[in-house]
Amino acid sequence: MTLQDVFVAIVLIGLVLLLGKLIRRKVRLFQRLYMPSSIIGGLIALLLGPQVLGALVQRLRGGAAFAADGVWPEATLEVWSGLPGLLISVVFAGLFLGKTIPRISEIWKQAGPMVAHGQTLAWGQYVVGITLALVVLIPVWDVSPLAGALIEIGFEGGHGTAAGLSETFAELGFGEGSDLALGLATIGVVAGVLFGTLLINWGIWRGHIPRPDAVDEPSPEDLSEHEDREPTPAEHRMSDRAIDPLSIHIGFVGLAIAVGWLLLRALIMMEEALLVPIGWPELMRHIPLFPLAMIGGVLVQILGTRLGYARTIDRRLMNRISGTALDLLIVAALGTLSLEAIGANMGPFLVLAVGGILWNMFGLMVLARVMFPENWMQNGLANFGQGMGMTVIGLLLVRMSDPHGKAGAMEAFGYKQLLFEPVVGGGLFTAASLPLIHQFGPLPVLAGVTALMIGWLVFGIMRFGPSSGPVSE
Repeated sequence: MTLQDVFVAIVLIGLVLLLGKLIRRKVRLFQRLYMPSSIIGGLIALLLGPQVLGALVQRLRGGAAFAADGVWPEATLEVWSGLPGLLISVVFAGLFLGKTIPRISEIWKQAGPMVAHGQTLAWGQYVVGITLALVVLIPVWDVSPLAGALIEIGFEGGHGTAAGLSETFAELGFGEGSDLALGLATIGVVAGVLFGTLLINWGIWRGHIPRPDAVDEPSPEDLSEHEDREPTPAEHRMSDRAIDPLSIHIGFVGLAIAVGWLLLRALIMMEEALLVPIGWPELMRHIPLFPLAMIGGVLVQILGTRLGYARTIDRRLMNRISGTALDLLIVAALGTLSLEAIGANMGPFLVLAVGGILWNMFGLMVLARVMFPENWMQNGLANFGQGMGMTVIGLLLVRMSDPHGKAGAMEAFGYKQLLFEPVVGGGLFTAASLPLIHQFGPLPVLAGVTALMIGWLVFGIMRFGPSSGPVSE
């Protein structure tokens, strides 16, 4: 592989993204499903690759070598297969850069019920997944116990997290896990929009959601396609004309990743020096860089706030950097998705998909009723959408169910991410769940995540539920 191969691979991703955007604009169904152009482009890359077009040509021409890799050069596919593990650190490093980080007390005041409900859903995805692995997947199909983490990685984590953990899956002997997680993430996006729209109409019919008279449904172009927070207006911009502002912002992303790398190296060294000699298994070396890059971004932002340079970080521009990295990542990951791996594990794949969807539905229709003091459906829809695979789906469902913002779900949902994503949904535990299951087995991990799920559930009901009285300000 040469630098020219890398350049050609990225150029081809750009062309595929343009084609995906064009198809999205022309096909009304994709607009109604709020399908991101990057996912459409990734599916196009998959169809034109060796597993679909290449296999079809070989079958029609009797095993001919012509177009055996589809229309993509072999070097391009090799570059694409390695991009997700690198670009995911860029995505997560920029999550909180340029974003004002308020005090935890301020976050809790506005987003306490949202945090409790979201944490319950996330830990519950582990409970459901690991239980299904122990009861069904391992006895029937003899799959790896790591499959128990796939629901949270694919649904709550989304495409970026699923692709970013590909190396960890491979290191732990479950290489097909990344492909299964990507497939679950794709199903989650479609199911989230379809079921979410149906539930909103049901909620209006039953009176759980005020009828949005004279309010237009948000158009497919109204919402960002990227899996990050809504951009906030920047108060300050870079004024130094000696360098382009984009270059400075890429530098901040690089600084966040560097801090994350130093944190990861420090954790690995501490584990090797203090814990491994007394028999503790090596876990940190299996942790990927991206969750630590996110922590690095938080530290850079906090330090910048104290030193005064944080004002120069434009949140909109930072969103564009993260969004671009995510688009490239999704196309590369889906373009090299192993259909053979999914086909060989179709039974476990369907069981996990159904189990994840049913749990998220239960979390909205049952748990949200008892965990939110008011407006349970509008608030619950936000976590339901994110729990199905994309933050933007949660934003979409809030926009549809609470167009005037009277329920306060949008603000609570935004604040919730600060206490949510560093842990699950692509955070530290999402990355650590695979080595934990590998080292200690599924039963101890199941006991731990069950305790956390029950703890958040009981706390949410007792502290914020309708019968607990009004939430104190």
